[in-house]
Parts: sequence; structure tokens; C-alpha cells
Amino acid sequence: MGNDPVLQLRGICKYFPGVKALQNVDFTLRAGEIHALMGENGAGKSTLIKVLTGVYEKDGGEIFIEGRQGAVSIRSPQDAQNAGISTVYQEITLCPNLTVAENMYIGRTKGAVTNWRKMNADAQAQLTSLGIPASPGQQLGSCSIAVQQMVAIARALDMECKVLILDEPTSSLDEQEVAKLFKLMRDLKAKGVGIIFVTHFLDQVYEVCDRITVLRDGHLVGEYVIEDLPRVQLVSKMLGKELDDMASIRGEGSGQAQSAGEPVLEARGLSSTAGIKPFDFTIRRGEVNGFTGLLGSGRSECVRAIFGADRKTSGTVTMDGKPAKISKPLDAMKLGIGYLPEDRKQDGIVGDLSVRENIILALQVMKGFFRPISRQQAEAFAEEYIRLLEIKTASSDTPIKQLSGGNQQKVILARWLLTDPKYLILDEPTRGIDVGTKVEIQKLVLKLASEGKSVTFISSEIDEMLRTCSRLIVLRDRKVVGELTGEDLNQTKIMATIAGGEK
Repeated sequence: MGNDPVLQLRGICKYFPGVKALQNVDFTLRAGEIHALMGENGAGKSTLIKVLTGVYEKDGGEIFIEGRQGAVSIRSPQDAQNAGISTVYQEITLCPNLTVAENMYIGRTKGAVTNWRKMNADAQAQLTSLGIPASPGQQLGSCSIAVQQMVAIARALDMECKVLILDEPTSSLDEQEVAKLFKLMRDLKAKGVGIIFVTHFLDQVYEVCDRITVLRDGHLVGEYVIEDLPRVQLVSKMLGKELDDMASIRGEGSGQAQSAGEPVLEARGLSSTAGIKPFDFTIRRGEVNGFTGLLGSGRSECVRAIFGADRKTSGTVTMDGKPAKISKPLDAMKLGIGYLPEDRKQDGIVGDLSVRENIILALQVMKGFFRPISRQQAEAFAEEYIRLLEIKTASSDTPIKQLSGGNQQKVILARWLLTDPKYLILDEPTRGIDVGTKVEIQKLVLKLASEGKSVTFISSEIDEMLRTCSRLIVLRDRKVVGELTGEDLNQTKIMATIAGGEK
């Protein structure tokens, strides 16, 4: 732990139009250390990695690397590679149709003729030294994702990297594959390589890391030795909430748990291809509940499993007490379930269509495209919801991509309200929108519940969850670890449940 620094970042700044993504961030990585970079969505982790790897050019600060005189300039990924910095990303960036050896040396052989025998021998030596269970002539695509990750690491190490950045490397791996990757990471640590480990999994951080650096809103919160930072304090620092903050800001929705009616939807042992561990779930008529946890804990994956957006691998669902088969979103829609997705740009809006066309889209899908909604009826629907939700648009003919983020969100809400759902899932409905619109959406959620509709509400902001939900299901590392109601609905209890121990 007393090893010399191989990398030092001092006062790093990065600005985008209207956004200070990084403000005077310091970071130190030592030789033979596994260092976790932690923070919630928007904390600045990805931006810092992109500055370090030359994808973004920094707007301020200095970068120092062991063995180099003075500060270094990293303006491209090639500069980073030349400085001994290599990155292995969550998505494998190698070529699955080539062999393991070809992937390890692609773009690095010299001369017009490739010495295949030497390349395969060198690859075998590297694979053996790192304990990677693959052969040089094996097609990469035939290997497991974990082995592909390891081959990417072997390629980086063969380029004499001093700093290895692993960006969410375990998100697609099962427990056995994670164990293999961690063994490789510990072997590299023993050889003096400095590893930056970017992950959302708390258990993995405490299993394999030596130090943690926490970022929040583009600022450095601090650097900590792993033994000195209990999990619950890590959660507190990531979320920006003090442990003794017992302020309960719940208002209008606080009595919903008692007034909620019979179950609308019940799931038992539900899991999906997204890696969620089997979970049970119930929502009652007139109830607002929510899934909470750190980013990457499985909040969105749970509701996607309920809606059929991800393929179910186990479990049963009943709707109004009757068995329900939900294998795709249309099945859920026909049962009266609506879903506002987390990423409105990718999964929500259809940018080139008008506001009116976006509003009627879900209803038209349910009716079938051989029974088109008339222009007059569509216009009436659009005008009704533009007025009801106070959507700011020049007309219903305006392309939705011209609207602000908050108004786009309202259009997607209108789309689902038009289908008159029994059960509405809202995943981050207020992300990236102004405070006034946030309050409007929160009030609308409570109004829908008072009218007998059931709502699952997901937000990264604990305050917002406490204002709207009468019951919270807590997740950590893709499994349900607790359920909170009544007096337990406070920030301290939520953070303690997310942390799951005092280690």
C-alpha cells in the first residue's frame, strides 16, 4: 500500500456547454494497487476516464505519469497508449471473427509479412503467464465473455501498460467468471500494475480493491483506504446525504400504504436475461411503490422484467388474481400496464414524429395498425393531454425532438395515460428536467394513485422517492435486499439497507 504513484491527476477540469463535468479533480493511482472509482450517474467517472484516455481533451489541470519528466499531454487514445495507459471497456472492442492471437496483436505486427508461428508462440506465452484459459488459434467469439475480457487485458499488458482501466468489466459476467477475472486482477497487482476499477457493485469493491475515490457532481469527495470506509459511509458519500439526516420530507403520499386496495399485479421468483436475481413483487390498487438502490443495482432491470422488455428466465405473474403471460411489451400493454423508460431519447420518443404522433403511438399499437386512429380523433387526444399536462409546444404538429427534455417527458407520460393503464411504471421520469416540472410530475403521480391507479416510481433522488412512495423495495448488486414501509421510510434506513453491513 506504500507503493509509489504510477499516475497522478491534479486539478482536472472539463467543461461542456452549460455543464461543469469535472471541477478540480485530483486522483492518485499507486503501483500494485486496485483502486475503485465510484460515483452515481453524472458524478464524472466516465468523463475522467475519457480525459485520461485521450477521448476528451482536458480544460484544466495536469497529468503526471511515473518515469516521465513533468506533466504529460494526452490528446488522443494513441497518446494514452504511448504513456502506458490501457482501457478494457464493458463492451468488448475486439474482433470476434479473428483468433485470440490475432486479436492480441492486431495492428501491432511489423513488416509486410506476418510471422504466424512467432505470433502464436508469443500469445501462448502471455496467456499461460496470466492463467487465461484460451488457446492462440481459438476464435475469440467462441470464448466466454469473461475470457474475452481477459484477452483484452492480455493485449493491453503486452503493450507494456503501467495503468490498466477496467470500465464495468463485470456487468455481463456470472459469479464464476467474476472470480476468474478477480484472480487475474490480483495477479496483475502482484506484478506492480496499477488498476483503476470502475463498477457499481459494492460487494465487488470490498472484495478486491485497496482504495476508493468517490466523485459526486463533477467534484472530488475524497480518497479512502478500503478498511477506513464502511459501506454505509460509502453510500452516504456517493449520494451526498449525511448519515444522521433523519429529515422526512414525505408529504401528500404518506398515507397510501394503509389506503391501498387489493393486489393488481403479483410476481413470484421473477428473473430475466439482464441478470436480476429472482425476486417477488406486489403492487396494490392506488399504491405508489418504488425500487431504490445505487445506479447499476438493478432498479430498471426489475421493471423491465415486469413489463416484458427483457426476456423472463424464471417466475410467474398474476394480474388481478389471474395468471398472466407477459413475454413481450405488447402483452403487458394489453393487460393495462404502461412503462415510461429510463432513457427517453433511446427508448421513449420517436424524434422525427410530431407531438401528436408520439402521444397516440402506444394506443395505436394496442389497436393494431390496420385500425388507424383518425386524424380528427388523434388531434383531440393530443390537444387534451397538451392542455392537461401543460406541454409547452407550438402545436401538436411540432416534431418532438424540438421540445425541451421536460416537455418530451410529459409527451411520453401522455402516451401512456391515453391507454388508461391500471398500472403505470415510471423509470426516472424527472431526470434532467427543471424543478418546477419535477414537482408537477410528482403531484400527477399522487393524483393518479388517488384515482385508483397503481404506480411504480423510480428515481435516483432518495428525497423524491420519499415524497411519492409509500413502500420501497431496496436493491443491491442486482438482488432485492430489503423492503421498507412506514417509519422505516427515511434516508438513514435506506442507505443502511443499500450498504448491507458495516464492513
